[in-house]
Amino acid sequence: MNPPRTDARRHHDPDVRGFASDNYAGAHPEVLAALAVANGGHQVAYGEDAYTENLQQVIRSHFGPTAEAFPVFNGTGANVVALQAVTDRWGAVICAESAHINVDEGGAPERVGGIKLLTVPTPDGKLTPELIDRQAYGWDDEHRAMPQVVSIAQATELGTVYTPDEIRAICEHAHAHGMKVHVDGSRLANAAATLDVPLRTFTNAAGVDLLSLGGTKNGALFGEAVVVLNPDGIRHLKHLRKLSMQLASKMRFVSVQLEALLARDLWLRNARHANEMAQRLAEGVRAVHGVEILHPVQANAVFARLPHDVSERLQKRFRFYFWDEAAGDVRWMCAFDTTEDDVDMFVAALKEEMAR
Repeated sequence: MNPPRTDARRHHDPDVRGFASDNYAGAHPEVLAALAVANGGHQVAYGEDAYTENLQQVIRSHFGPTAEAFPVFNGTGANVVALQAVTDRWGAVICAESAHINVDEGGAPERVGGIKLLTVPTPDGKLTPELIDRQAYGWDDEHRAMPQVVSIAQATELGTVYTPDEIRAICEHAHAHGMKVHVDGSRLANAAATLDVPLRTFTNAAGVDLLSLGGTKNGALFGEAVVVLNPDGIRHLKHLRKLSMQLASKMRFVSVQLEALLARDLWLRNARHANEMAQRLAEGVRAVHGVEILHPVQANAVFARLPHDVSERLQKRFRFYFWDEAAGDVRWMCAFDTTEDDVDMFVAALKEEMAR
């Protein structure tokens, strides 16, 4: 058989990398190779394929014997499907004010999922039992949406990481009030790499009921999964996935990517490298007078404050985003393919712009 012909042309420079988002990175070569393995021939559609079936065993090896994965297209879809599965029509979700579900999902939990979000200001993106109690009340008040779920992000939207004990305390507190605990794990691998513990240590072993498992930010082409850890009281997830337009017909191509990441140690290698590059970046930035690092660097993000005009000039050389433009706060993200040279060139450019 002749090799397939392609007329595709490259429209970008593959040697150019920035610090805007780990979503900017391409797919890891091992993930692309796995997609090629899954290609060819016919497999049953809508999740009844051999790759999705095998993914369940891989997921259970990380999250315990009751875990079940429901592959979806993206992180917002995973969060919306998961939260719908543990809330009634009158239910609400307690989350940090800075949570991705509150500030970066375009209102999807509210408009698509029909879920009220009860937000709590936090200094570092992390909830505590005491902070949860600011919204955990009024279950019998028909005038108030009923708190039914606590949703935390691991790592958080501010790049901080919960310890297993912190998550365990949240789960015990939430469960005592009859609430479920959901983890937005778009960067779950980065948190595990920082903590140097297995994924189960701060998920099912800590009492988490279900999570959104990230793949895209850690080397996948696309694809995440809702992972049910405690099936008690979690309803109709298959139907909710379809209703939320997250059911892939050719699901094998989502499942095989997650399998490629999780079956061995690719997920951890990618996350460790991204975290290490963020630490290298933070160390370089700390040496630059006039630049302030805002939060502990515990995953693959560095949040900093610097003069607005410096950021604007630097953005012409490297892509990154303002986090709070009025305050001069920016976010720099590292990915699995960020190199030491990328970091060093960025720090050198920052020094040059600060000196102007």
